[in-house]
Amino acid sequence: MEKINKIYDGLLLLQYKGGDAKAMETLIKRYHGQLCRHAFWYTRDMDLAKDVVQDSWHKALGSINKLKDPNRFSSWMTTIVTRRALDILDELRKERVQKDRIRQTLEAQNHESIDKNSPEMLERLKSGIKHLSKDHQVVLRLFYLQQFNMKEISEILEISSGTAKSRLFYAREKLKTYLK
Repeated sequence: MEKINKIYDGLLLLQYKGGDAKAMETLIKRYHGQLCRHAFWYTRDMDLAKDVVQDSWHKALGSINKLKDPNRFSSWMTTIVTRRALDILDELRKERVQKDRIRQTLEAQNHESIDKNSPEMLERLKSGIKHLSKDHQVVLRLFYLQQFNMKEISEILEISSGTAKSRLFYAREKLKTYLK
């Protein structure tokens, strides 16, 4: 039965490559739920799993010609989903570590100097933020006040994730310099 399914998948894939969009719709309907469950096994978050699978479908459609054996579509898609899930988990872990470091740094600085809620410190912080570029101000606001993650910020601002991370890093560095 499994061999028949692989051959059927291969046939659908060849039809899609030949211009039949419905063939891909059939493959998506056939595997979407299974791939979501697979991604969920890694992420333990169904919304995140669905995002992983959606990203994976986009990647697969963009690189469908790289699949040499159409009968291996199922395992190829599972590999794409697995890699994307692991990439996202790694990004989230790095982001969490970065936030923890920032909190620790801010807590250490607050214990050394002025109370973080003092009017003087708040005025210095507001003034420092006003001296930043608009790009840096926006990233700070989205990350700290609205608590968006880097992926969401990059989508909102229509910039790459790397650019969003860079802007946040430089905004923090400039604020640190200003507050000293």
